[in-house]
Amino acid sequence: MTTNRETDNDHNAEAGIDAIDVSALDRDEYGFPGPLRDRLVEAILDGRKTRTTSLLVEYQHDHEPLPQVGKLAVVLDSDDKAVCITRLEEVTVCNIRDITDEHARGEGEGCDDVAAWRKAHAQFWESPEFRQEIGDDTFAVDDDTEVVCERFRVIRRL
Repeated sequence: MTTNRETDNDHNAEAGIDAIDVSALDRDEYGFPGPLRDRLVEAILDGRKTRTTSLLVEYQHDHEPLPQVGKLAVVLDSDDKAVCITRLEEVTVCNIRDITDEHARGEGEGCDDVAAWRKAHAQFWESPEFRQEIGDDTFAVDDDTEVVCERFRVIRRL
C-alpha cells in the first residue's frame, strides 16, 4: 500500500525533474538505430512499452554494472535525439525460462505470450549484428540464458 508520504515524495522528486541536467543522465538506446529502434521508442512514448530485457552477457562484455532501481535515463531515438526521461522501477535477473507473459506483454512489441516474445528476442540476440556487438559469432539463446528484466516509466517527454 502506498502511503501519502510515499506519494508526496514521488511527486516532489518528479516535480524536480525539470531542474535536472538532461545531459548528465545515462543514455538508453533500444535495439539498433533504424526501424526497430523507431518502433520501440514509439511504444515507450505511447505507453505500450514499460519493460525491456537485455542479456546479462551484455553487461559482462561491456564491464558495466547492472542498472539500479531509481535510475533516471534519457531515451534516444535513431537520430540520437533525446525523446523522454525514464525512471527505473524494477530490475530482475533470471533465466529466459522464467520470463512471464506479463513481462512479454509489457515490452510493447505485440507479443501476447512468452513464446512469441522469445522467438522475436532470440532472432535479435542471434543476429549477426548482435553477435558482433558482444564479440561471440556463435552466441545462441537457450532456457538457461540469463537476462536482465527492467520495468520503467516515462516521467517526462522531451
